[in-house]
Amino acid sequence: MSTTFQLDTSTSRANPTPQPMKRLTVPKIRAHKTAGETREPLVMLTAYTARQAQLLDAHCDILLVGDSLAQVIYGLPTTIPVTLDMMANHAAAVVRGSYHSVVVVDMPFGSYEQSPQQAFESATFLLKQSGAAAVKLEGGEPMAETVSFLNQRGIPVMGHVGLTPQAVNVLGGYAARGRSDAEAEKIVGDAKALDEAGAFAIVLEGVLEPIAIEATQAVACPTIGIGASAQCDGQVLVTEDMLGMFDRVPRFVKKYADIAGVIEQTVVQYAEEVRARSFPTEDQTYQPKR
Repeated sequence: MSTTFQLDTSTSRANPTPQPMKRLTVPKIRAHKTAGETREPLVMLTAYTARQAQLLDAHCDILLVGDSLAQVIYGLPTTIPVTLDMMANHAAAVVRGSYHSVVVVDMPFGSYEQSPQQAFESATFLLKQSGAAAVKLEGGEPMAETVSFLNQRGIPVMGHVGLTPQAVNVLGGYAARGRSDAEAEKIVGDAKALDEAGAFAIVLEGVLEPIAIEATQAVACPTIGIGASAQCDGQVLVTEDMLGMFDRVPRFVKKYADIAGVIEQTVVQYAEEVRARSFPTEDQTYQPKR
């Protein structure tokens, strides 16, 4: 039987234990949309660590190792400084911590835009180093040739149009896209170009809902919305945003929990017990045998 490795959380160490291989595949994700319709929307969340992947894996179809780790993990102001090594290391951890979801890894800024050949070298590095199943890149029609080039050489590609964070310096910020007729037409055209080039799915980020619906209806592959529409073929959010790890989040985020509050309350209790010498107790210390 084919196997992968899960981290054993019943011990204090990351001991690998074999688990049955039940991982979804890129063709299955692509086939989720048939005859222009998706019965059950795809579920995608970001993941950056093995333990996070373990907790999300059974409930997701796709785990995205996003370059949003720049802000979430490293405290950087934008995704621009992210490197291939950073993406490869986090993607490898997510692959190790999952066995069901398709793992997709973002190609960082500057690693693919120059040429299809550069994109191929970067993508093969990411997939070899991490074991991820696919890469994601930003950009529309200008990137169609690259998407086709990679796809023909065995590298599945997820596209990303609309608000593209790697182009923040050109866009001038993170405002929603598609407010002008020309921009709306471009977004739909970009999605079509990537679909025709062989993208197996396309992220639609930060676009007006009518544009997201139009783009979804215009392409054969699934669309994954983030700040787009419930009518997209799936949804994605940054996990830390939806868990309530940050006070400020984009408008399109729904906070499903207040994990930051739970962590703070727990640390407050821990600090109080340490200062009062009420922790550790006999239960958490080693006593001589009697």
